[in-house]
Amino acid sequence: MSVFKRVLVFILPVYLAGCAGPGPGSEPGRKVLIVGIDGMDHALTQQLLEEGRLPNFARLAAEGSFSPLGTSIPPQSPVAWSEFFTGMDAGGHGIFDFLHRDPATMVPFLSTSTTEEPGRILSLGNWRIPLSGGEVRLLRRGTPFWEVLEDHGVHTTIVRMPANFPPSGTASRELSGMGTPDILGGYGTFSLVTTAPEDAPEDLQGGGVLVKAEGEDGVYRATLRGPLNPFRGDPVPPPLTAELTIFTDPEHPVARVEIGEEARVLNQGDWSDWIPFEFKLTPIGGKLPAMVRIYLQRVHPELALYVTPINLDPLASALPIATPTEFAADLVEAGGRYYTQGMPEDAKAFTSGVLNTEEFLAQATLARDETVRQYRMLLDEFMATPGDQLLFYYFGFLDQASHVLWHTMDPTHPAHDPVRDAPHAGAMTGLYAFADSLMDETLETVGDDVLVVVMSDHGFRSWRRAFSLNSWLEEAGYLAVRDKDPGNRDTLDFLMNVDWSRTQAYGLGLTGLYLNLEGREGAGIVPESQRDLLLDEIGRRLSRVRDPETGEPAVARVQRREDYRNRGALEVGPDIVVEFVGGTRNSDASAGGKIPAEVFMDNESLWSGDHIMDHTAVPGVLFTNRPLILPATRLGNLAAALTAEFGVTFPLPDSLTGQS
Repeated sequence: MSVFKRVLVFILPVYLAGCAGPGPGSEPGRKVLIVGIDGMDHALTQQLLEEGRLPNFARLAAEGSFSPLGTSIPPQSPVAWSEFFTGMDAGGHGIFDFLHRDPATMVPFLSTSTTEEPGRILSLGNWRIPLSGGEVRLLRRGTPFWEVLEDHGVHTTIVRMPANFPPSGTASRELSGMGTPDILGGYGTFSLVTTAPEDAPEDLQGGGVLVKAEGEDGVYRATLRGPLNPFRGDPVPPPLTAELTIFTDPEHPVARVEIGEEARVLNQGDWSDWIPFEFKLTPIGGKLPAMVRIYLQRVHPELALYVTPINLDPLASALPIATPTEFAADLVEAGGRYYTQGMPEDAKAFTSGVLNTEEFLAQATLARDETVRQYRMLLDEFMATPGDQLLFYYFGFLDQASHVLWHTMDPTHPAHDPVRDAPHAGAMTGLYAFADSLMDETLETVGDDVLVVVMSDHGFRSWRRAFSLNSWLEEAGYLAVRDKDPGNRDTLDFLMNVDWSRTQAYGLGLTGLYLNLEGREGAGIVPESQRDLLLDEIGRRLSRVRDPETGEPAVARVQRREDYRNRGALEVGPDIVVEFVGGTRNSDASAGGKIPAEVFMDNESLWSGDHIMDHTAVPGVLFTNRPLILPATRLGNLAAALTAEFGVTFPLPDSLTGQS
């Protein structure tokens, strides 16, 4: 999905402005609180409980239950959360990965949403004026459990549910979560603004852009790039831009930063609050609201500022992020503007070396504290409002930290550095302790009459070895490359180096393996009649692959898409989902459609923890403060257990399951 399309759809109402469920009953009712903690690992939680370091979770377990919660296949967050709230596996809800692809063109796109352009556009020279609205459409299929509850008179508030952008519109109130883009249309692109770009990290790992600040006498200017201007008719429209002006003190580590009509004075090491500004769309009017936070990293001898991804402004969002629309603005009352992008913790800035460990933890804490303030406000409202109610609230701070800090508590990890990591060896357990303190507040607020459910979508393992699926397919003779030059192998992504005339199979995404099928892929060569035989052969050979360094198997299992329980969306998915053994994961390069020369390698990245492995090795957690009416052992049957607490059955339509 292009950034051009996404912005064009929702810019019309902003441009024109620049130019020109049933409520709760009277009885106290039944209340269910669900706290979703992304990535809370069962094994680590069990260990900390046994050590007495999670007293409030221990209280939950003693009063109700604590158990592992089986995760999805594959155990990726958008797949897992979709399975939780629809009750269907990927074969039914249609989310198999973060990335899907158009088989006709091989162009990848985000799996959870798409954008359709306005139907009527007026062209005036180089300008394009949309005359009708477009649509951002949720690609995830299935009925969320809260829709069924709303139909039975239960007031539901769903905050930051992943794979729910744009919001379903079927809860009383919703704020979208993981999958909500920044202003550029992706998961988040930061800017490193500096007078010395030659000193910046060489590889920003696709997570950021380098912006040179130029000037003299302590006054510098830099340009932040926004989305392509959707009102321009050029073959490649120019980007919208916003100017930063930085005034530095010649003697002291302090600077004044101006953007638009806003200014902030920061000491070195300070974070700004959210700074709202606007991109100008046309010479005659029209604005695109946006906002950033700025971290003044260094003033002398060279200037360096980290600028967050450009976020949608919850007070005037150009994309649909809440139901009703004003709910996004209502949450500002809890403590000001907040991250609207779906994954606010900037792990890419950390793994690329732009932020060090302390700076990353400070940034992640800012994002976490925004959500905590909103949680407290909504929890008070939840308790004060009568009638049947369900509140779901999502926290993501454990997930991203687990990805990039796992090596600090795993001395055997290839990225572990005893000297560098020693001061942060307790960072992860400290975050679990924070979650425990939040549970103390929660239990004191809700008392004994509210059912409290704490759950996670998956757990974590140390990711020590990388396996490049595309490289193995080439080595095994199923994939051919056009250019074997090592430099091109490292730069040609999204399958651009594939010779389709000689390729039978390819990988895209973290677990997806596809056949180059006649009549489906644009340059397909595998006849449909050979599909099953070829998949059986590839599956058998993958199951026999051994890591030459460890001697252990690399692949735990392969799952054909026909093996999913639900069948309504099978055509969206890969032909095979590959589950790697615990400790091994598909390489980032292969997931992005590259074909590295090496099949196996050590994972030396600071992205050291992961869960996209054997699903049985990374279960999530399930805590309740009292036994559930219907037991739940996995994500797929938890929704039915929750609706049963209100006396409501959560059925799956036969048309979506493919079975009675």
